[in-house]
Amino acid sequence: MLDIHALMGRLAKKRPIFHSEADFQHALAWEIHKTTSGCEIRLEYPVPEVEETMALDIWIPTEKIAIELKYPTKWWQTTVAGELFSLKEHGAQPPTRYRYFQDIQRLEKEVIDRRAQQGFAVLLTNQPDYWKGSPRENETNDTAFRIHEGWKVSAGELAWVDPRRGAAKGKEESIHLKNSYHLEWNDYSFPITESDDKIQVSEEIHKKILQLEEKFSRFRYLAVHVRDL
Repeated sequence: MLDIHALMGRLAKKRPIFHSEADFQHALAWEIHKTTSGCEIRLEYPVPEVEETMALDIWIPTEKIAIELKYPTKWWQTTVAGELFSLKEHGAQPPTRYRYFQDIQRLEKEVIDRRAQQGFAVLLTNQPDYWKGSPRENETNDTAFRIHEGWKVSAGELAWVDPRRGAAKGKEESIHLKNSYHLEWNDYSFPITESDDKIQVSEEIHKKILQLEEKFSRFRYLAVHVRDL
């Protein structure tokens, strides 16, 4: 059985930050290849039986393990081991959270149909709003698609309160889950910019940089394990 947390822990020591989701995908696949004896790895593996355009981010045929990845980031720049990382600003949260539950739904389908023995839906981010959630306790249009720390997702239908507002185009349909999930976030890395590489700027700009580092330099991940359906 793949230990996703041990895997992410090893990867964080080598790659505390990634340029893109594709970079994350390749690094994770390579780490699996190096540490799992005799395993084969496929990237962007097509699964037309589930959806015509669907491809698993990582497929391990020897173990029958499917992995789906998300890497939504907040704009931030840092230098690690002399390498500059300039993260993109990814937009609104609700569509990304919806797509994350789509990943879980797809993985459940893989397990139910016995093409996979287990699956993992992994979301890695430096955007604290994902794990902190909304300060509002009342129901909102995207309540069903929350993923913050400690949130309990019940089996059944996940739907927008009003799909005509808030849902991204093509993401209006309800999602149906076979299992319930208790969401627990894990720390991944804290890649602060190396001091020797800081650009000489005014004191005011320097303070703003430090504030951004404090808020967006912490990376955490959510890993939902799909099995036993």
